[in-house]
Amino acid sequence: MQRIKYIIPFLIFIFVLNTGSAQQRKQSELQTKSSLAIRYYNAKDYEKAMPLLQEVYKLTRSTTYFRYYVTCLTELHRYAEAEEAIQNEIKKQKAARPEFYINWGYVLEEQGRADEAKEKYEDAIREIQPNRGSYLTVANAFMGYQKFDMARDAYLKGREQLPDQEFNYELARAYLYLRDYTNMMEEYLNLLKEDEKHLSRVQSSLSSAMRLDIDDGLRDQFRDQVLLRIQSDPDVLGYNRLFIWFLLQEKKFASALRQSIAIDRRTGEEAGQIAQLGDMALRNKQYAEAKKAYKYLMDKGIENSYFAQAFARNLHASYLEFVNETPDDSTAGEELAKQFNEGLEYLKYGPATLNLVREYAHLLTFYLNNTDTALKVLESGLKIPGLEPEQIGVLKTEMADIYVYANDPWEAMLIYSQVIDENKKSSLGDEVKLKKAKLGYYMGNFSWAKAQLDVLKASTSKLTANDAMELSMMIGNNLNLDTTAVPLTMFAKADLLFFQNRNDEAMVILDGLAETYPYHSLVDDILFRKAKLAMTVQDYALAAEYYEAILTDYSYDLLGDDALFNLAEIYNYHLDQKEKARDLYKQMLTAYPGSVYIEESRKLYRELREVYPDEQLDQKTKEELFMEGVKPDEFE
Repeated sequence: MQRIKYIIPFLIFIFVLNTGSAQQRKQSELQTKSSLAIRYYNAKDYEKAMPLLQEVYKLTRSTTYFRYYVTCLTELHRYAEAEEAIQNEIKKQKAARPEFYINWGYVLEEQGRADEAKEKYEDAIREIQPNRGSYLTVANAFMGYQKFDMARDAYLKGREQLPDQEFNYELARAYLYLRDYTNMMEEYLNLLKEDEKHLSRVQSSLSSAMRLDIDDGLRDQFRDQVLLRIQSDPDVLGYNRLFIWFLLQEKKFASALRQSIAIDRRTGEEAGQIAQLGDMALRNKQYAEAKKAYKYLMDKGIENSYFAQAFARNLHASYLEFVNETPDDSTAGEELAKQFNEGLEYLKYGPATLNLVREYAHLLTFYLNNTDTALKVLESGLKIPGLEPEQIGVLKTEMADIYVYANDPWEAMLIYSQVIDENKKSSLGDEVKLKKAKLGYYMGNFSWAKAQLDVLKASTSKLTANDAMELSMMIGNNLNLDTTAVPLTMFAKADLLFFQNRNDEAMVILDGLAETYPYHSLVDDILFRKAKLAMTVQDYALAAEYYEAILTDYSYDLLGDDALFNLAEIYNYHLDQKEKARDLYKQMLTAYPGSVYIEESRKLYRELREVYPDEQLDQKTKEELFMEGVKPDEFE
């Protein structure tokens, strides 16, 4: 008896172990067969896929595998066999399974028997069980066969039969595929009226829909219906917020800001949205609109939790506006310096204001020629307790830049070296190594500078590596071509003057260089520098001419991708030719696939394409791609 006492549990353990092992083998075999079946199916090898799908269906009873099995039979024109398989499955079911009638309708339709197919589709809708899950299952089955009208009818019946289920979101999706934008918008707006928590879901769906809208029909429809709802039902703020989202998609920051302020005056709860709107306008170089957003938040008073952030961001926006739009206006520069001084007195010198400290010092030096005050500002910043090495490095780097401006290269070289030693493991270290190498280049130490630049080609920062490679190649190419380094020395001098913001003097040297050496390999570099100089005085049309000259005659050379990207930026942000900018960003993706500007170009191309659709793909093609699972972002 004692022995039996131990034997029985042992036998049970062995049985369970064997059973579990058998189940694992069975599951593994099923996964292998289903994976292989789907692979054949996707490759349209229906002869091989069909028996595997039939076997997997028998094991899983998954209607998805059955639908694939029926599709295989249909594609092989084995219609009678497909119909027989469907009828057998219907007979086996204890309760009606409407999906099988949909499969049957599909088989009939493929044979040209449209009236009989419609009867089966209607049978499917008639057999739906009175619960939400059943309606979703049937409608999704219709969607799988692209029978969007029948999916719509299923949802509409569900709305009648289940009073507590509106199916707004699902119906909107069906209307989208039917290109019934009016009813689609009505469903989305009804969803928002029910509960504003659906806002992000509606925005995401509409964003996808608008990518497919090549003639702006949906955008016009959207605008009209939302405005009508806002007027007829002003208490539903979800409509207003959806309209603000739409305005932001179209980069209409002024209109979006007006709407946001109007809501905030009613609720007092839109400060976060307005701050984000300001940041978005700033990223899009809409400085005036960004400042309006920040100013509104500041006007709400110091007790507003966004006050300090808005104060700092407003200073930053004012700095960017000055540097990019009015750099030669010394009066505006002095006024901005006063704002920085007052702002830092209020905000105090601290880790959160380091960027403002650096911008203030840069403004004083490079635009107001006040290096003494700039250095004092940076010294005050360096006294902030508890700064990280990288934070200290940022301020010291600006200090070294000021010494370069003041023609004290040795002091600058010393400070650059300190920053490098203190930031060996951060990206700042490589950025400053590049500055140090450039300083050697400015000073005419070309061989030494090139050696430093060659090391930086391996930098983990793409921009640093790219800049290092370009300057290294430029030095190498031009030193090897001449027995004298005079042209390169002149060009380096112009670059130094350009860095020091002494643009007129730099232009004189470039003009002289171009006149003296008209066939020199520096010609494209001269054009590029002239384009940069034209940008600083806001002569964007002239800058575009220089970049286009590079692309026409030197697109194969090192500056080709820089010229193309900068040209796209000019058309996008300054000359207001968005469609041309879109095409140039797209050109970057194919012409210079290894460029450091690829990611930014792809992002901007997609943004512009949403508002200014690329007409190379017609609507039908886009919809077909969409239904095949290709994301709209991937349409090329």
